[in-house]
Amino acid sequence: MRRGKYSPVPPWPRTDYCGRLRAEDAGREVGLWGWVASRRDHGRLIFIDLRDREGLVQLVFNPEHDSDAHQVAGAARAEYYIAVRGKVVRRTEGTINRELATGEIEVLVSEAEILSPSQPLPFAIGGGVESAAEEVRLKYRYLDLRRAEMQRNLTRRHQALRGVRAWLDSQGFVEIETPILWRATPEGARDYLVPSRVNPGKFYALPQSPQLLKQLLMVSGFDRYYQIARCFRDEDLRANRQPEFSQIDIEMTGARPDDIIEIAEGMIASIYEFALGRSIVRPFPRMSYSEAMERFGSDKPDLRFGLEVKNLTAAFSGTSLRVFADALGRGESIYGLVLPPAYQLSRRELDELTEAIRSQKGLGLAWVKSSDGSWQGPIARHVGEPERARVTEVAALSRGDTLLMIAGQQDKVRPLMGELRLQLAAKFDLRRGNEPRFLWVIDFPMFEYSEEEQRLVAVHHPFTAPNPDDLELLDKKPLEVRALAYDLALNGQEMGGGSIRIHDPEFQLKIFSLLGIDRDQAFSKFGFLLDALSYGAPPHGGIAFGVDRIAMMVCETDSLRDVMAFPKTQKAVDLMSGAPSEVDPRQLEELSIKVVL
Repeated sequence: MRRGKYSPVPPWPRTDYCGRLRAEDAGREVGLWGWVASRRDHGRLIFIDLRDREGLVQLVFNPEHDSDAHQVAGAARAEYYIAVRGKVVRRTEGTINRELATGEIEVLVSEAEILSPSQPLPFAIGGGVESAAEEVRLKYRYLDLRRAEMQRNLTRRHQALRGVRAWLDSQGFVEIETPILWRATPEGARDYLVPSRVNPGKFYALPQSPQLLKQLLMVSGFDRYYQIARCFRDEDLRANRQPEFSQIDIEMTGARPDDIIEIAEGMIASIYEFALGRSIVRPFPRMSYSEAMERFGSDKPDLRFGLEVKNLTAAFSGTSLRVFADALGRGESIYGLVLPPAYQLSRRELDELTEAIRSQKGLGLAWVKSSDGSWQGPIARHVGEPERARVTEVAALSRGDTLLMIAGQQDKVRPLMGELRLQLAAKFDLRRGNEPRFLWVIDFPMFEYSEEEQRLVAVHHPFTAPNPDDLELLDKKPLEVRALAYDLALNGQEMGGGSIRIHDPEFQLKIFSLLGIDRDQAFSKFGFLLDALSYGAPPHGGIAFGVDRIAMMVCETDSLRDVMAFPKTQKAVDLMSGAPSEVDPRQLEELSIKVVL
């Protein structure tokens, strides 16, 4: 057996990747390195599937051809890293593997060496995602990344970013890096703070986004900027959030919303071309925020299926159904969803759904089933003929349909109906296929009122410009002001969003004032930006896209952890390295920090 003494380099060069060999390579002498994916000992002959990042190729070890190489194959086990040299030969017709890209050939090995043995594995590399619990795969992430799915995902992510750079470079954008160590600015989530050893008691903040820095670059004269930016947010994590993530950051001088949308659509098309070799039809459709919320109960609607939300408020005018009449009397709204006969809920399922909405959201669910002009269900006898006719017309009810209805404050009911729509779509498998259905959502509100903080807050961020047509509403009806903001949604996911920025310092101060930030606070927190805007700042705007969500899009997966090399859990823990961890008390002393638990 060739094991040899330790050497930091392979004994011969690699001529090819395993997965790239084809029938036209027959007769060539090749040098390969890789992991033993599987080994089959047929007595005289030993077969090994050798794997590298490009795929598998079958190796043949024949003692009559080379006994030393045959001994190496006899000693090799799963995930041993080996080097081989040999000749590419065609397989006989009966042994061709049509399901393998390299299935028409194999390599007859003449030299082999074990470069690195492997201890027994905590899970099978080729067993698929179900072969081990996610916690185990994250702990041994370096092994999990060897799986073909993860190799494919991270390669597609790379190709997607190649498409981003190729498109933006072709459009005259300059890639500029911005600092990771910067200052804390209020942008909606908690900052990750970094203590300064040389400035005791002071802290840097890791950037939540390069928002202010890219605006400063517009003032600096770099009129088309982009960056694959690393961002950090110390917030409670949900299924598809990570404490650190990457975004494609874009900013343009003199841009109108249409200009930015056109650039963004071209970038998305380039991503699909580079990552999947697919063409994307442009332009993408657009829909106002108010229409999206009214029809789908969401500002990122999934257009792959129907089940549109119906506003039944006017149809129930004058109703004798007390619960609805009381809601209308309080100025509330009534919305419904229609389930066609093919997607029916049993009485038990309807009761369980009603209880879930009551216990979780504090609202009631009413339902009826339509049958030959009459209604069946708990509330049917309490609804008069006039409103039943109006509701049937507005909801376009047909025989066998089930109508689900909720009454309450509009800003609570519409999102709830949007959640119910998605829940039912999942139950009945309506979100079939991964055909991309892009949608621009535009005309977002500039502000919303926070009950918790008892003040106006920015829907996007406080540097977003209002629609010029709504300027007269700023002082009297700020909640009716539309922002020059736009989001791109894909199949129910927000892919990115942006806005035209405020470039006038006095107007920026006015917006700060509406948000409860007085002049002194504004200069304390954003003085460098306000100063910069006073030196001939040009109009500008931009957009940012989540790299990880784009990777999910092209990899057709539902989990961010499937497209990130070293993700963290929902508790922001790296199971592989053990981060976050305690540090040496001497380090804390150097940083003038005392930990109090």
